[in-house]
Amino acid sequence: MPTEANYSGQKVTQRPGVLITRRLFPEVLQRLGQHFELRDNPQDAVWSPAELIERLQGQWGVLATQGDRIDASVLAACPDLRVVANMAVGYNNLDLEALARHGVQASNTPDVLTESTADFGLALLLATARRITEGERYLRDGRWKKWAADMLLGAEVHHSTLGILGMGRIGQAIARRAAHGFSMQVIYHNRSPLDAATERACAARCVSKAELLRQADHLLLVLPYTPANHHTIGAAELAQMKPSATLVNLARGGIVDELALAQALQSGQLAAAGLDVYEGEPQVRPELLALTNVVLTPHIASATRGTRLAMALLAADNLIAFHEKGEILTPIKSIQACNQV
Repeated sequence: MPTEANYSGQKVTQRPGVLITRRLFPEVLQRLGQHFELRDNPQDAVWSPAELIERLQGQWGVLATQGDRIDASVLAACPDLRVVANMAVGYNNLDLEALARHGVQASNTPDVLTESTADFGLALLLATARRITEGERYLRDGRWKKWAADMLLGAEVHHSTLGILGMGRIGQAIARRAAHGFSMQVIYHNRSPLDAATERACAARCVSKAELLRQADHLLLVLPYTPANHHTIGAAELAQMKPSATLVNLARGGIVDELALAQALQSGQLAAAGLDVYEGEPQVRPELLALTNVVLTPHIASATRGTRLAMALLAADNLIAFHEKGEILTPIKSIQACNQV
């Protein structure tokens, strides 16, 4: 650990430096400040790659968010960096192979956002199927002049078929809500089927991806982003879905080919979509912005104070645990696998 001389010439241990890339809660700063010299971002500025590199100079650790790209160029320019605590479940902003090559450890924040994200998933599905945001705009624009039997007709949610692509913790939490709260028939496709007991708890049945697309009245995406999953839902997949179906993406931008989705929504090939994530966020395709049959939210699926605080505290605890014990509480397993090669 770095040292410096005090006024008497004795060597004293310096506390390692940690960069916090975005504005966080006072409780998090207080906890981290007991262990590290902090460089934070109270203005909540969004830094360019060059600005991130500049601020990472001499830093032992970084508490990053999903918008911070930590790749080979950053790591090469920041040789003191030893650990990245990512305040997110997903980690497509991290170059795992580069982290492994540079011997940098990384963590994410699983579990703590599962339930709030599942709540939001159902909310976004309901808003999409029942045309809630479209109805609000209709009212606010002064177009509601009378009640009509066929005004803003949406799709049934109860007793319909929910298809879930990706069946991790969040997918399972959504399945339980859908099956037990809305009497939905839940089918799913996953890299590996769930064990029988978990399937029973979720009242869910594993099917092929093709069957999932054909049968789902509502398709909900909660799979992690990887290069192999890029545009998992594209023009070909959208063409297999029911014209009356809805699609909801809670996963990551890049899972869906957004131009193909916009074209399907515009042509009536798909009834509606709800999106919380985008390939170029915070920019959103103008083709999507122009449509009325898409619900757009700004990546807020985990946005409750309790959940975001829990995420930030877990990221902080990962930094503290690695500093004190050399072990991360919730390591990104892919990093470990790369280091074992």
